[in-house]
Amino acid sequence: MSVSPLTKFIVKRPWLRRWMTPLANWYGNAAGYRKLGLKADDLIPEENDTVQLALKRLPPKEAYDRVFRLRRAFQCSLAHQLLPKEEHTKPEDDDRYLSPIIAEIEAEKAERDDLEAMTVQRKA
Repeated sequence: MSVSPLTKFIVKRPWLRRWMTPLANWYGNAAGYRKLGLKADDLIPEENDTVQLALKRLPPKEAYDRVFRLRRAFQCSLAHQLLPKEEHTKPEDDDRYLSPIIAEIEAEKAERDDLEAMTVQRKA
């Protein structure tokens, strides 16, 4: 779940970021998940242990809202309908609520791996 090198490249250059932001917004709208009331982090697959732990760390309100959005989107999908326009997720409401927790867990795991791989040597 780490950020791709291309994303880092774009974010470091303001002119390129200004050029790519409308394209990213267009892609987000064209993807269709906002028309079902979902946020981008709702699309992260849950089969990963890191994501499972991140879901456990979510605040109760955010976890409830996530389940509500997923169930509502599933019902819309079964009925082959989209939500009314006023219930679509707006781009400004499409915030990252799970990705920061996943990044934090990955950093903890990397730190744990580094500490476990460390060897202690006695001075002679």
